[in-house]
Amino acid sequence: MMRSKRPARKSDIIANMHSELDLSLSAPSPLHGESGLPGDKSLSHRAALFAALAEGESVIDGFLVSGVTRVMLNALTNLGAEWSLDKHRLTVRGKGLAGFASPSDPINCGNSATTIRMLAGAIAATGKAATLDGSDGLRKRPMDRVLIPLANMGARIESVNGCAPLKLTARTAALPLRPIDYDLPVASAQVKSCLILAALAAAGTSEIREPGPSRDHTERMLKAMGADIRENAPRSLRVSPLIRPLSPLRCTLPGDISSAAFPMVAAAIVPGSSILLREVGVNPTRTGLLEVLAAMGAELKIINKRFVAGEPAADILLNAKPLKAVSVGGETVVRMIDEFPAMAIAACFADGVTEVRDAEELRYKETDRISVLCKELRALGVSVEERQDGFRITGGTISGGTCHARGDHRLAMSLALAGLASPAPVVVRDAAILNESFPAFLPTLRSLGVRTNQTGTVFAEQKT
Repeated sequence: MMRSKRPARKSDIIANMHSELDLSLSAPSPLHGESGLPGDKSLSHRAALFAALAEGESVIDGFLVSGVTRVMLNALTNLGAEWSLDKHRLTVRGKGLAGFASPSDPINCGNSATTIRMLAGAIAATGKAATLDGSDGLRKRPMDRVLIPLANMGARIESVNGCAPLKLTARTAALPLRPIDYDLPVASAQVKSCLILAALAAAGTSEIREPGPSRDHTERMLKAMGADIRENAPRSLRVSPLIRPLSPLRCTLPGDISSAAFPMVAAAIVPGSSILLREVGVNPTRTGLLEVLAAMGAELKIINKRFVAGEPAADILLNAKPLKAVSVGGETVVRMIDEFPAMAIAACFADGVTEVRDAEELRYKETDRISVLCKELRALGVSVEERQDGFRITGGTISGGTCHARGDHRLAMSLALAGLASPAPVVVRDAAILNESFPAFLPTLRSLGVRTNQTGTVFAEQKT
């Protein structure tokens, strides 16, 4: 059992991780079987933080243990929160908004933009002083989207040209945050979540509006904990300050649909495959990939629908059928923003030219996912055209070869899938980064019949 005992060092985040994994996958026969999935990453992030902001003991089952969630747990340790982890059960002893400490050392948010942006809102709400920092990659990611509205609310935050490190100055109880009436320039669950958390400690009711749909996990979970958050118009939230402490969580998290993307695409590109994924979160703000795979020709059935921890969940049955090219843009992009690397692999084996547009946000992820994805697909022989807001992929042009993960966990897993149906092997260099979000990636695929060939090791392989 892991327990929170001391402020985290960088070694806590990357403990036991081998960075020199070369990975190749193959499918000697069609994929068959069923599998569970690790708990949803977005929900795990939120559950850990919100439980620390609540008063009382929270027990969260199905918690995803991965690089990015360890970063959040280490951050909570720095802030004085107590937690323990027994396999996938996280117990957090929350002390309320006033219970956070002001750490003397910077909080290392690793490579996680979700962590730094949500912590900025939470720490602003508590009024504590803290410095939020992270990897070289995180320091390049724009933070003005949260810095500007938080400053408008009265939070004092210093940055380096709008990027991390972010230094929050302590605020006295006599200076509560101002409520905000704000239109987000882009639909972003991270920014929306940051502002919702800050609004819980404001001196009045805040209004937050989005130009398009984004994940609503924060609203769902905080409302279940007693927060007064209401949708007073489509994509417009009314957030009232807390009049009583958040209630602790007692829940089991559903499986991560972003992790489900990889076995789904694996089965979709290997003819004759049929797989069942159990208890996957199917929040409608996250199901864009399901719609796109169905439009490409994969046979998808969503069965056994139910609610898990306030979130819609279901079992997903996928049968492989010949794939055809599609065009993806508009609101669908936001509902599958993390799944485009996997979707691009499906496009490599589809008949025709697949086009993605309105997806410039991909350039501001762990890497510039448009540029890097196109470059690595070309290394595998794929005919791909890079565009400012997306790309075009001509199916049937992949030949195999060697490519690189480039420090991006989703790119590592997606590129590896290409080897399942490529005419020649695909080797992904430096693939251990996949542990950032899906440590059970290899065991899950093996359970469905995938053969793995690897040089090096990955830490904490988990059975599903």
